[in-house]
Amino acid sequence: MSIKDQFDFSNAMPIINEDTEFFPLMSQQDEDDMNGEDTPEVLAILPLRNTVLFPGVVIPITVGRDKSIKLIKEAYKGDKIIGVVSQRDVSIEDPSFEQLNSVGTVAQIIKMLQMPDGNTTVIIQGKQRFSLLEEVQSEPYIKVRVQKFEETKYKKDKEFKALIASIREMSSQIIQLSPNIPSEAGLALKNIESTSFLINFISSNMNADVSDKQKMLEMTNLRDRAEMVMELLTLELQMLELKNQIQSKVRTDLDKQQRDYFLNQQLKTIQEELGGNSTDMEYTALETRGKKKKWKIEVKQHFNKELEKLGRMNPAAPDYSIQMNYLELLLDLPWDDFSKDNFDLKRAQRVLDKDHFGLEKVKQRIVEYLAVLKLKRNMKAPIICLVGPPGVGKTSLGKSIAKALNRKYVRIALGGIRDEAEIRGHRKTYIGAMPGRIIQSLKKAGASNPVFVLDEIDKVGSDFRGDPSSALLEVLDPEQNSAFNDHYVEADYDLSNVLFIATANTLSTIQPALLDRMEIIEVNGYTIEEKIEIAKKYLLPKQKELHGIKTKDIVLKSGLIEKVIEDYTRESGVRALDKKIGSLVRGIATKIAMEETYEANMSNADVERILGAPIYDKDLYEGNDVAGVVTGLAWTSVGGDILFIEASLSPGKGKLTLTGNLGDVMKESAVIALAYLRAHAELFEIDYRLFDSWDIHIHVPAGATPKDGPSAGITMLTALTSAFTQRKVKSNLAMTGEITLRGKVLPVGGIKEKILAAKRANIKDIILCKSNRKDILEIKESYIKDLNFHYVSEMREVIDLALMKDKVKNAQKLMVNLTAVES
Repeated sequence: MSIKDQFDFSNAMPIINEDTEFFPLMSQQDEDDMNGEDTPEVLAILPLRNTVLFPGVVIPITVGRDKSIKLIKEAYKGDKIIGVVSQRDVSIEDPSFEQLNSVGTVAQIIKMLQMPDGNTTVIIQGKQRFSLLEEVQSEPYIKVRVQKFEETKYKKDKEFKALIASIREMSSQIIQLSPNIPSEAGLALKNIESTSFLINFISSNMNADVSDKQKMLEMTNLRDRAEMVMELLTLELQMLELKNQIQSKVRTDLDKQQRDYFLNQQLKTIQEELGGNSTDMEYTALETRGKKKKWKIEVKQHFNKELEKLGRMNPAAPDYSIQMNYLELLLDLPWDDFSKDNFDLKRAQRVLDKDHFGLEKVKQRIVEYLAVLKLKRNMKAPIICLVGPPGVGKTSLGKSIAKALNRKYVRIALGGIRDEAEIRGHRKTYIGAMPGRIIQSLKKAGASNPVFVLDEIDKVGSDFRGDPSSALLEVLDPEQNSAFNDHYVEADYDLSNVLFIATANTLSTIQPALLDRMEIIEVNGYTIEEKIEIAKKYLLPKQKELHGIKTKDIVLKSGLIEKVIEDYTRESGVRALDKKIGSLVRGIATKIAMEETYEANMSNADVERILGAPIYDKDLYEGNDVAGVVTGLAWTSVGGDILFIEASLSPGKGKLTLTGNLGDVMKESAVIALAYLRAHAELFEIDYRLFDSWDIHIHVPAGATPKDGPSAGITMLTALTSAFTQRKVKSNLAMTGEITLRGKVLPVGGIKEKILAAKRANIKDIILCKSNRKDILEIKESYIKDLNFHYVSEMREVIDLALMKDKVKNAQKLMVNLTAVES
């Protein structure tokens, strides 16, 4: 209902009957007469879905419900008096008495009209407010016992008069700003004499929610109602002003576009008068660059064809700028431009050794590639994938390789990419189309043979927009990437000379077909000795330079660096170590800046003062005081670690309980271990009856860390055997390996990381599968000089190596308890 609807009914006599065509604005005398009328005790109720009727206000209502139509027709034949109440929930088709609001308005039916579409429309005028007491009948329509709604007196002071004047003025402003309200409405507002009718009239017609209108209807004090009307009118006026500002801004922008168009037309005319055309000049410039460009015949033909298409286009057409951008991209791409390789192999080795410590496998592979390229100039570049934990230098190695080869370096981060168009680009026909990241990076590099790092290739995602991993298959296949097709470029681009280096933390999430196309090189974690050397040669000088510290200002001895590594970091790489050394350098920088005295040769106390108390314990090994506790070796995304398998027995019926946040594979290992031990109890001198008389509980701390994998198989079997025989595990011993139901020991992965973790934990003896001997041979001898390796193929060998020979007295206790239970 709008103000326009209300003002369609005006300029008539105060007495209203069914022959009246227009309805009056109510005077104060009319309002007094209306308020003096008696309110009926029982009223038939017409529920309103989306509006509220106020006293004195005339509104049209379209009636659609069967109950409502019946009520209107019967009332129209009688005294034409009904009760109008808005319903609490507008979505309810047939509201009950409880679903109506508690206050409504007595209404008089002025006229009933039958519309051409079959609907019935009634014009009603509000009389008095009433409160609902109780329901008298519910069928065929609701009848309710009501009482008159009494209004409290209000103070007619200067402030109230000012409030009414403000409401009248603000309503006039809204009428002027709103294009849908006729200007006559403002004149009608000025002619309303009655204050309460003015408030009711504006409340009924303002743009407010039904709940707000119902709240105003239920207010007993006119002053409170006027203040709420003022508040809602203020909001509506602000919205109208904001809407008009936006429309004005849009009109201004359109005017500016038209102005720019006319100026461009004038500029074009001036250029033509001066003897040249801007579009012709652009066309000529592109044509000239195309003739100088070094590219294949097919690409040249494609460029000339697209250039001819540009010449036929209208410069004012939207596609003209798209075609221009496309041709400029073709010219900017380094089709047959190559940077000159430096074939000095010794220099390349020096550059790689200078920037990175260790990583011999990767360095050897790069030198081999350079050697073959020196002998055979047109060799296809290899696709290398560096796999290892975070912080070991995989990404930065790409820069060093580019420097060693004297090539351009580009890098794209693939982590989180889910759209195939990020790799292959969008088709040129789409609005906002762009080439893929491969082509964009080659344009940026300016050469067709850069070192191209595909960072975090294991974190590529996929969704409804495509699978980027599948798009990378073409990029990383040496047999296909000589004719890589980007959707935007629409011409084959040769990527065979690009040296792709992918990096990943794990191979498990990489698509198998993609993994098959890459040469996998494992970049393992560093030992403590390597980390000390890296800190002295690379990290400390870098931090000194970053913080403006001279070489003599801070001295970190090897023992101090080892303390930082062992007490404040727990990682395979050196990223956290770099941060800790940065903290130490900043501590010295603060002393220098504040002109305080300090000792350049830092001590353990200085380290703890700057870095705080040690975070990690140096020795994680917990000893072998209790039977059933075995040390295992685990691989994590940040390197190797040790874990403990705890097995305990309690009187019961042979139930197996597994705790410690274990995955399905690890749970299966425990079941296999117990099944093997049951089947070969005699081999290990265990009474088979014990399995049915004792419950078994296997726990792997810490419980909050998820664990999975088969490499704890032999550790679990050793723990169970130790618990049932009460033979303790030998000290400083750890193991890793998978088991089968036949008792065979199978090889596992992550050996180097596990060995380094064992060394950090002061482990001396390690039990491995015989097939893992080859992994040990690949580790530097200096890393494993203090470790003893025991290679096994069956579980009997593991038990003989791991458990002490003598049984303790507790071994007999199990049998004593078993005998007591049986008797």
